[in-house]
Amino acid sequence: MHLTLAFMRTLFMVLSILFMITYMISGPEGYTLAKLGLGILLGVILGSLLIGFDILFRRFNLRAFNIALLGLFFGYLMGQALVLVLNAVLDISAASIHINKQLLEVIKISLFLFGLYLGTLMTLKASDEIYVNIPFIKFSPTANKKKDLLLDSSVLADARIIDMAGSGILDNHIIIPRFLIKELYAQIELPDEMSRTKAKRALDVIKKLEALPNLELKYNDTDFPEIKDPMSKMIRLARLLDANIMTADISRVQIASIEGIKIINIHVLSNALKPLMQAGEQIKIKIQRYGKEPRQGIGYLDDGTMVVVNGGGQFIGEVIDAQVLSVKHTTSGRMIFCNAMNADEKYPTHYEHDDDENEQ
Repeated sequence: MHLTLAFMRTLFMVLSILFMITYMISGPEGYTLAKLGLGILLGVILGSLLIGFDILFRRFNLRAFNIALLGLFFGYLMGQALVLVLNAVLDISAASIHINKQLLEVIKISLFLFGLYLGTLMTLKASDEIYVNIPFIKFSPTANKKKDLLLDSSVLADARIIDMAGSGILDNHIIIPRFLIKELYAQIELPDEMSRTKAKRALDVIKKLEALPNLELKYNDTDFPEIKDPMSKMIRLARLLDANIMTADISRVQIASIEGIKIINIHVLSNALKPLMQAGEQIKIKIQRYGKEPRQGIGYLDDGTMVVVNGGGQFIGEVIDAQVLSVKHTTSGRMIFCNAMNADEKYPTHYEHDDDENEQ
């Protein structure tokens, strides 16, 4: 993709220079070094402007482009209508109204531009209130304006997506590209055991998603043979469909953000849905190992949240009652700090600062 883009930019730069040189030396004076240099300079300026427009509209997807074209078409019709109305008025009152010809042309051009601008602006603003189907473009009411989700291989290998899809929140909005399924089948043939296992798990998840009654899983056959990187393909397809991408790979978030695509990370979503304990609340927790401080115990909730229990070190392997002291947010999720209710003595809460070592 990057090589193709570089080739096209170079090609148009060369063409711009050639056209400008040809134009400059085609005059009656013929070829001169001054005209050759001026032609090269104008060609470089024109080529730079073309490349600048390409960079400026880099995040302009196909749907928005078609909306703008449709707006220009309606604006053109409106501008022509205003000019025709003006001509009709002038024809009727030709005997009583006399306008300078040059001024009349300025008025007509102004009316045409006004109609073009107004028609385009009204189309863009009303795009959510119109329902029109055209190839590559779909205007729909605001109530239906919900972006689809493209699932990548990392999130398909995470079984939590099945529970999320089964909740009904993703009904009619999940899309799986066909090129991703081909990639998964290709990974099954690889000698790497880990890659084969993840690919098989992802294919099993797809089958389970297909079995969900109300999900209505959609497949997309669009492929980009010139692009080899699977993530670049996903980004290209997301821009084409005006969709978001759901992933379980944190490294892909930065890549997509550069391209202007919104990424939904399933780990961030999972952490946001973890139960939040309140200070003073009592919980039951099984102490599984010793903590860093003396008589400190470590346990885990069902969702994997670490619970640090002061005075719980003497209850390894037992389920005890604990009172929540505080909840701390870390880069890996939440940690809950508690006091054991049935411990002989309570310890102060200064050990919260050692949470990084407890995680280890």
